[in-house]
Amino acid sequence: MKEQMKAPRGTKDLYGSEMIFWRKIEQVIRELCDDYGVEEIRTPIFEHTELFQRGVGETTDIVQKEMYTFVDKGERSLTLKPEGTAGVVRAYIEQKLFAQAQPIKLYYITPAFRYERPQAGRFRQFHQFGMEVFGSDEPTADAEVISMAAELLSRVGITDVELRVNSLGGPECRKKYNETLKAYIGENLPKLCATCQERYEKNPLRVLDCKVPDCKHLIENAPSVLDILDIDCREHFEKLQRILTEMGISFVVDPSIVRGLDYYTKTVFEFISKDIGSQGTICGGGRYNNLIAECGGDPTPAVGFGLGLERLMLTIEAQQGKQNIEPSRDIFIGAIGEQALEKAHGLVYRLRKAGISAEADHLKKSVKAQMKYADKIGALYSVVLGEDEIDKDQVNLKNMKTREQQEIKLSEFVSTITQIIKK
Repeated sequence: MKEQMKAPRGTKDLYGSEMIFWRKIEQVIRELCDDYGVEEIRTPIFEHTELFQRGVGETTDIVQKEMYTFVDKGERSLTLKPEGTAGVVRAYIEQKLFAQAQPIKLYYITPAFRYERPQAGRFRQFHQFGMEVFGSDEPTADAEVISMAAELLSRVGITDVELRVNSLGGPECRKKYNETLKAYIGENLPKLCATCQERYEKNPLRVLDCKVPDCKHLIENAPSVLDILDIDCREHFEKLQRILTEMGISFVVDPSIVRGLDYYTKTVFEFISKDIGSQGTICGGGRYNNLIAECGGDPTPAVGFGLGLERLMLTIEAQQGKQNIEPSRDIFIGAIGEQALEKAHGLVYRLRKAGISAEADHLKKSVKAQMKYADKIGALYSVVLGEDEIDKDQVNLKNMKTREQQEIKLSEFVSTITQIIKK
């Protein structure tokens, strides 16, 4: 006997009630994006590796440890996308979207890939929803992005979430802060983990993002990045806070928020939940004004956010319980005999053309078994066709929940059912 094939570690199959749940969440996302005037974009599942090295940042864990990279038959280095922003930035430049009316607002729902240890809410193939706004440096754009993330969490029923905001300032602020941070770490450098020692040289700001307890303890009293913001960056951050207050969105200023990617400037933010363990960030994002230039375009301000759908759903289930959404159909048409079966499938086709979800038997089951199947698929109504029903032009329509029945004409079946279902 051949060995049974299994899905690769860190991946999973989506089907049944779980898939219905996914579709429900995706529908909420698409409706939200319509309300905010954000258009969908779909980029390739893989890109040239250099895009992520330049876009995500060579000092990030993603680039250093987690990317799925391969050489194709043309000797090109390609990488399965580990996140969505870099590909959208590449498309913005390549497709000359900068020539359109600005700002450009785009969203994506995409598979993404990272080689990391699978755990609750984390997979090696996961799914990311994100949105980006290109062309505006105003804090109003930052506030709109944050408000969109907040509204999504509200629409899916997630509560007890804290919004934390920070500003990393511009390039000069960051340079000054890196020097300040290096001086603070000083003689404690050998006590940091090996990764942080490397970050100390290449990108000291990332030391603040370390999750190793000893490192967190050493830098817990580090100087705040907010203390070195220049006038422009400070005014930008203060205006953002005023707009969020005007929107009625509660927030906490948290100088430790730096995010895990190198491209952020000025605003960074995270939505934190206590319902998914130590990895409590549901959603995060911020401003990345230098990324488009870094990827070969003209300097263009941009801001956005991303979230993992698996983690979003994990939070929903932690707060609301397991989402066992059962399948459903509008009507099941049972049949006795070949003539009735053929008639049933003709009616099913015409009902589907009218926008009614209908089913009929494919396995020549007994009537009893057909009705059990109708129950399992969540049919709202059912009928059973036989020779008598066809001859008399009458069928009994049964409500599967109330068990009430009513007689309807078979010759008017499609129009009658359509009227009942859609009223």
